[in-house]
Amino acid sequence: MMNREELHRFIAESKGNENNICQIHVRREGETIYENCWHGYRPGDAVHVASVTKSIIALLTGIAVDQGIIESIDQKVLDFFPDYQVKRGEKTIYDVTIRHLLTMRAPYKGKGDPWSKVCSSENWTTTSLDFLGGRKGITDEFDYRTVCLHVLSGILYRALGKKTVDFANQYLFTPLGIAEHQNYTAKSAEEHRQFTIEKTPKEHIWFADPEGLGTPGYGLCMSAADMARIGQLCLNRGMWKGQRILSEEWITAMTQPRAVESKYFRGMQYGYLWWIIHPEKQIYAAIGNSGNVIYIDPGKQLTAAVTAYFKPTVLDRVDFIEDTLLPCIE
Repeated sequence: MMNREELHRFIAESKGNENNICQIHVRREGETIYENCWHGYRPGDAVHVASVTKSIIALLTGIAVDQGIIESIDQKVLDFFPDYQVKRGEKTIYDVTIRHLLTMRAPYKGKGDPWSKVCSSENWTTTSLDFLGGRKGITDEFDYRTVCLHVLSGILYRALGKKTVDFANQYLFTPLGIAEHQNYTAKSAEEHRQFTIEKTPKEHIWFADPEGLGTPGYGLCMSAADMARIGQLCLNRGMWKGQRILSEEWITAMTQPRAVESKYFRGMQYGYLWWIIHPEKQIYAAIGNSGNVIYIDPGKQLTAAVTAYFKPTVLDRVDFIEDTLLPCIE
């Protein structure tokens, strides 16, 4: 078992999957017990945390439900888009609900995310809606999507009358002491690509479409300390320093495990845009490409946050957290 100095050196000198780790921040029972940085990053620097963004959107959706702005996640998606022109012959889209989006069980036309069509369009929400539905109907099959999830940002905007980042700042980031975020919009496809792959620290920004709606599937930039605060909020069942940020009922529903019918995803289960790692221990996580993770263990009252710059061969970092990080610092 490594000690903390050996852990730092192991990551700094790694030639394997750990060589893209930027920051680690671990809290137990509300107190920071470990914090470290690599590759020129400082504790306050932000990193593109990729699909961890999805889990933050789940929290924002819960806040909207708690406030009664969204009546229920069983509301139909088209309730929020009465002006949307449904394609001829399309019937399935009428039955798609917010719950389907949150659990990755919404039906789509075609396979895989239509990145170029959505991200080159003038209205990302409308273009994403064009892919929702299909001839198979509501099958309740797990179908993990990223860019098509933009429908959720559209729903939040229609319900709230606020841009994604403004709602997040007011009701989640600022109350938790997380730096205020700003929208970032790419001016070209190449700039969009560079945003996702560059290795240097970022500002506290949220990638947004041309209308200023934050991308719900990726695009949020945070530090490991920021993510650890998110993890602590979840451990506290929605409370932060005596203030109710999110209802306990939402945390319970959000982390209810649902089976994933797939040979991929390492046998994990799924909640509302959160991965359920060990259902029997109620351990769950926000997981983003390249090994960005918010790992939450209610039994130990512990949360571990890891940020990492882009490395396409790293899909998650659960094994590193459980087998290397936690044994070292505990």
